[in-house]
Amino acid sequence: MNGKNLFNFGPVLGYYFRKHDPNRKSNFNMKTMHFINKLSLAMFLICLVVMFVRYILPALTR
Repeated sequence: MNGKNLFNFGPVLGYYFRKHDPNRKSNFNMKTMHFINKLSLAMFLICLVVMFVRYILPALTR
């Protein structure tokens, strides 16, 4: 693994913001799984922002 692939967030963003595919069958379990995945990813990103604001930002202003 090289450094170029380490910060390749294209597949993650593609999953998070993709459009509905009308050719793919959908059921309750798949909808629930995708909702939980998107919710957990959003919560993780919010926590990263909160950690940045609480710990790193005050250290930079000293």
